[in-house]
Amino acid sequence: MKAEQALARLGLTLPEPMAPMGAYVPTRQVGDLLFVSGQGPRLDGDLQCRGKVGRDLTVEEGYAAARLVMLNCLSQVKAALGDLDRVAQVVKVLGFVNAPEGFRETPKVLNGASELLLAIYGEAGRHARSAIGVAALPSDIAVEIEMVVQVRPPRVARAGRLRPSPARIPMRKARRPVSRGTRPARPRR
Repeated sequence: MKAEQALARLGLTLPEPMAPMGAYVPTRQVGDLLFVSGQGPRLDGDLQCRGKVGRDLTVEEGYAAARLVMLNCLSQVKAALGDLDRVAQVVKVLGFVNAPEGFRETPKVLNGASELLLAIYGEAGRHARSAIGVAALPSDIAVEIEMVVQVRPPRVARAGRLRPSPARIPMRKARRPVSRGTRPARPRR
């Protein structure tokens, strides 16, 4: 199932991608890896879910915040790649939870993001993850997430058909040039 169809089946839509709030870019592609800068729980441009999970917010509210943050991450992925189906697999998710001292439920909070990726991408959405509790996050948001995805090459349209990009077309091995008047040496037995 395609990623956009999976989102629709879940009753979800991607928020508009937010412009960076500082001297950085929202995404950077290096080779076949796309790095997504830390995203927060924004909806229609407004910050949601502020405060410390475990004091101001319940674990369930933190879970919902992590899910919203992942939608914002995917919005940046789509803005960078043009299509969520170019994600070959999710490699890594790094999540920060604004939490009071001694809070030990950060993995449960970040499951909101991880379970969403599994629902959208299946096994390709299973990723390495760190769930870190921190004393504070920018603007007192509850959750911040950054991620790394592996990217498929774009498909190129030719004559009404989709074909793999030239980088994916296998090349023949070049033959060794032979000088005129000489034969290549035969291998010894």
